Amino acid sequence: MMRKLTLLGASLLTLAAQPLHAQQGAAPEPASAPAATAAAPDDATGSAQTGPQRRFTGEDLFGLAAASDPQISPDGRHIAYVRRANDIMSDRAVSTIWLIDTQTGAEVPVAGRGGDAFSPRWSPDGKRLAYASTEGGSVQLWVRWMDGGEAVKLTGLPTSPSSIAWSPDGRSIAYTMLVKDDAPRFGKAPSNKPEGAKWAEPLEVHDLLTYRADGQGYIEPGFEKIFLVSATGGAPRQLTFGPYHDGGPLSWSRDGAMLYFSADRRPDWESDPLESNIYALDVASGSITQLTTRKGPDANPLVSPDGRMIAYLGFDDRLRAYENTGLYVMNRDGSNSRRIAPDWDFSVDGLAWDADGRGLYAQYDEHGETKVARIGLDGSVRTVASGLTSSGLDRPYSGGSFSVADNDAIAFTGGGPARPAEIELAAGGKTRILTDLNRTLREVKALGEVRKITAASSVDGLSIDGWLTLPPGYREGQRVPLILEIHGGPFAAYGPHFSTDNQLYAAAGYAVLSANPRGSTSYGASFANAIDKNYPGNDYFDLMSIVDRAIDLGIADPDALFVTGGSGGGVLTSWIVGKTDRFKAAVAQKPVINWTTQALTADGPAFFGRYWIGAMPWEDQTPFWSHSPLSLVGNVKTPTMVVVGSEDYRTPVSESEQYYTALRLRGVPTVLVKVPGASHGGIAARPSQAAAKASAILAWFEKYKKGWTPAAKD
Repeated sequence: MMRKLTLLGASLLTLAAQPLHAQQGAAPEPASAPAATAAAPDDATGSAQTGPQRRFTGEDLFGLAAASDPQISPDGRHIAYVRRANDIMSDRAVSTIWLIDTQTGAEVPVAGRGGDAFSPRWSPDGKRLAYASTEGGSVQLWVRWMDGGEAVKLTGLPTSPSSIAWSPDGRSIAYTMLVKDDAPRFGKAPSNKPEGAKWAEPLEVHDLLTYRADGQGYIEPGFEKIFLVSATGGAPRQLTFGPYHDGGPLSWSRDGAMLYFSADRRPDWESDPLESNIYALDVASGSITQLTTRKGPDANPLVSPDGRMIAYLGFDDRLRAYENTGLYVMNRDGSNSRRIAPDWDFSVDGLAWDADGRGLYAQYDEHGETKVARIGLDGSVRTVASGLTSSGLDRPYSGGSFSVADNDAIAFTGGGPARPAEIELAAGGKTRILTDLNRTLREVKALGEVRKITAASSVDGLSIDGWLTLPPGYREGQRVPLILEIHGGPFAAYGPHFSTDNQLYAAAGYAVLSANPRGSTSYGASFANAIDKNYPGNDYFDLMSIVDRAIDLGIADPDALFVTGGSGGGVLTSWIVGKTDRFKAAVAQKPVINWTTQALTADGPAFFGRYWIGAMPWEDQTPFWSHSPLSLVGNVKTPTMVVVGSEDYRTPVSESEQYYTALRLRGVPTVLVKVPGASHGGIAARPSQAAAKASAILAWFEKYKKGWTPAAKD
């Protein structure tokens, strides 16, 4: 649910259904295939099988892999990347580092045989590769000499390092790491504990405003600090101190004398969730100089090739739900700060200087698709790579990552509706796919075709994009049941990207509609802020309008509509069933039901009330209640399943429990499904749970495919 700092470019699109073809797409459905229906195809196993299973199933999740974090060497000859492959024995994604020769396409493993390996970073001369690995136990820094192939563990750290940054001379590596503090103590048990007695655990005492974080659990006391270690090993040296989080990414001055980082070093840092500034750290003396001062986040400093300028990302904090993240440059002493291409209505993420120092490469989203642009210091903008995709598998979110060599070759994660993230290379005006991590998926499985559609919102005519995933073997003119699948965020975007959830639903005979209502990113700041202090609101009408468009196209069966979504999509799912009875069944996944309780129990207590609602609950309760789906529960007549991870700290479990209890008290069919051990962001992290969750949703829809009529009251 936390806001994603990415940008949007809004434009009106024509109302047309456009097929999207995946790069080297999935195997086509045979011409003789029967019409898709909601009934599952033959599930024969063993010798009873007459051929390969061409339907995409939950078992297929264990065979999937995706590429992430591509790091191209300075000379452009090699790409180190992280391969995340699901492992059926451990029921999780295992991370390994692989190396690609960009000329021959040959791949070799680099790290990860003795534990997860990630965050590869090239030395300035391209002869060594630093990375983090759990080999031997805890996460530590490693360096591999690429010529000889030897790898050495540099550190034996008490907590995990991150934000790895080589010094310009290649002799040192800087990183950030948590320095633990003692937990606060109040009260103690009696001192007369008998020998061998088994007493309860000591009291837990928390004194942080945000004392737990989704995916992390209860936060250990302490602060992130910057460290330095020799690239050949030895004792690390702590460079920053004090009760502040000094964060990465880190960037070195060209002479190696300074490190640049971002932090909020004010005494009230806990109460301001967005504030940060750029600082310069003198590595020798430890002195710190603040370079930026504006109200709002300044982060991701990156020194120019000649060392004279620093690029960074940020925006002015206007207490709005969303802001575009802008690209800025300043002199190395902090003077002459200015925004580059200020009228370009996109949010940027990920930076790399052009080798000539006259521009930067940046990642951005446009209409649900992720691209890389070269942004000149003169304000010129030119797209240099497109088709980026993230390593996420469950839903079709925009995203991805890239890096740039000294010769301007760009390595990035790319894919399509039928292809999870691969490594691609854009160089010399051409783009090549260098990996084929899911060949079986492409060659054997019949996946649903994905088409783009648009609709004019009934509330004001705003153009709304959506992507329809059709059942394999779909025939034109055939009406099929439709699942409206709503993205979270709400400041995020769906696009033409691979999605296991959508393909599993499509394999069961459903068309799946992934839409970008107002509030979505990639359509400009105004489009995203159309829900500022009004969420949920008119986004409801956007979603109903694009569902109507799918019906008008002759694809969706108007008498067989279903709805689901997670996080922000869970909010809108529960809002929708409080507004209309047109859906046969619904599944609200990890929703917010009561903004008052969410604002005070989620892992962003300083953020949600102030930025999304515009007040704290005790200051003005009206907007909290009027935008809470719980306020509409008296209208709900749609059978609604509620799903949540048992360790969700973003939309806490109590939100789902409230809704489930309210529906039960009203007599509306419901069940509460908890995913054991799952966080908000990790609800689909384990393949078995991702498959089981999708299966539960399909079973719920099947149970109520003909709807439900309340029993007559005496």
